[in-house]
Amino acid sequence: MAENTTQYGWDGSMGISLYDKIRQDMKAAMRKKDTAVRDTMRLIMGAFPEITVPITLESGKKSTRAKTPEEITDEDIHNIIRKFVKSEKTVLEIKKETSSDYLELLESYLPKMATTEQIDAWIKSNVDFSAIKSPMQAMGAVMKHFGKLADGNQVKAVLQGMSVEK
Repeated sequence: MAENTTQYGWDGSMGISLYDKIRQDMKAAMRKKDTAVRDTMRLIMGAFPEITVPITLESGKKSTRAKTPEEITDEDIHNIIRKFVKSEKTVLEIKKETSSDYLELLESYLPKMATTEQIDAWIKSNVDFSAIKSPMQAMGAVMKHFGKLADGNQVKAVLQGMSVEK
């Protein structure tokens, strides 16, 4: 993948929705006969019908319907991609490998994760350790701030590395 000149991947500063970028990248991959990228884009787009909104039928029954392309948010697509990333990491773990072109491609469409340094800096400037008994009690506040941009295990490791000063 690194040898490709076309920039696959997405970030919010591009001024294009993630939905449109995935469609563009699939077309570009088809033109370049880049089957790995094409198949990955098809996999992501194939999961779009799973993105649903709750509706109430005339009978009063609760149901769901697939979102239209206009209703699909970047966050909806991020959730789909995160599912694929999680399953690929599981497969790589079994194979005792750390990464794959497929995983790197999927991750290029997700927002950049917070670094250990960013998490550490935020904790030091926002968590009052004098008010808590254990650094782990700050876990909820840290995860709430970073949301899906921080890995829980990463935050846990940073917190375990800190000591509470009395």
